[in-house]
Amino acid sequence: MSSGKTTVTAACLAAAVLIATSACAGGSAGSEVTLRFAYWGSDVRQKRTEEAIKKFEAKHPHIDVVGEFSDFGGYYEKLATNVAGGRAPDVITIEIRGLREYAERGTLADLSGEVDTAGIDSKVLATGAIGGKQFAIPTGVNAWCLVADPKAIEGAGQRLPDDTAWTWEEYIRLAASITARTGGKVYGTQQAFNPAFLQIFAAQRGEPFYDGSKLGISADTIKAWWTVHRKLIETEGSPDAARSIALGAQNVDRSLFATGNGAMGMWWSNELGAINKASGGKEMELLRMPKVRQAAPGGMFLQPAMFYTAAAKSAHPAEAAEFIDFMINDPEAGAIILSDRGLPANSNVLAAVRDNLPEADKKTLAFLDEIKGELTDPPAAPPKGASAMEDILKRYTDEVLFGRMSPDAAARKFITEANALIAG
Repeated sequence: MSSGKTTVTAACLAAAVLIATSACAGGSAGSEVTLRFAYWGSDVRQKRTEEAIKKFEAKHPHIDVVGEFSDFGGYYEKLATNVAGGRAPDVITIEIRGLREYAERGTLADLSGEVDTAGIDSKVLATGAIGGKQFAIPTGVNAWCLVADPKAIEGAGQRLPDDTAWTWEEYIRLAASITARTGGKVYGTQQAFNPAFLQIFAAQRGEPFYDGSKLGISADTIKAWWTVHRKLIETEGSPDAARSIALGAQNVDRSLFATGNGAMGMWWSNELGAINKASGGKEMELLRMPKVRQAAPGGMFLQPAMFYTAAAKSAHPAEAAEFIDFMINDPEAGAIILSDRGLPANSNVLAAVRDNLPEADKKTLAFLDEIKGELTDPPAAPPKGASAMEDILKRYTDEVLFGRMSPDAAARKFITEANALIAG
């Protein structure tokens, strides 16, 4: 489940990881070892990462790190090609949805005991472990949550909800009231279709997203989730199906917040700064997700923004682990990267940099501190094939919202197709 918009195809990953991997390493002038480090992101991330690499190289003059940077859209295709060609980077950045696919095919090294993980919450760290082996080290954490524009809500004559107790029905009514009070100039909410939303919704109904190598979500829960989407459209609390689906495929800089036409929406917590910027400097608030009526758990969870992993057949495994250790545990690296890869997973690094975090990230940190006692355990790495789940869920959601398929039929087909995919 990703905050990015491009989905990794299961076929692409499977084709890549079936082939035994190795990393090329030829020292450059002044160094004995060259590491290749694959990562994706924005221009800002690239700039910060290169600065951190220089800091590492200054401390380890015998190691030269070559960053292999790409935008998110092409990252996994490029990585798959390199792995398939026997040229896996020594250090690989990866998301949780593709972790098991790579790990169980032998692409990734076991980092147990190779990287200091004492400063990382054990439950967060466990998300990078499979079969008792620590294949991945989390860079930082975030949470899927509701984002609200207080001024837009108050401007519509409404109040910010009591997010400790509100329900989905109350969320739908508030969204509809905002749209109605503004004559449609401001929609109550922008719809979201990320699987993390469904995972939270299912947890409130006592169901896990995955149960081993099959879905743990019932047809009734999927239909109830689609009902929330349909009611928002029917009550005009959100734009119509076509516009909602189009908006769901856009980044925050093209959201309703960016055009001044939205009061609420759902995003990953580490996107708060980008949302504030896109909205012209408005100060948004993070809220707990609404609940299913009488639900005990809220279902919200911390998820690593991404992981660092090492190639199993790297020619320089010790140096690869040393670089990962630096990126995770060194306060100087943390001072450069800050929250770019989620709020630092290492609590000591977080403590060292928290005063230097941007204001939006300080607000995010305060929010996560406030709700930490309510969070469910972070989900384990999903089964192989789960990297395509977002595409499958989106396809059936589109069918339901456009009225081309009944919720009953769509739920049955979704479960059948999803289970076939992740069963291998």
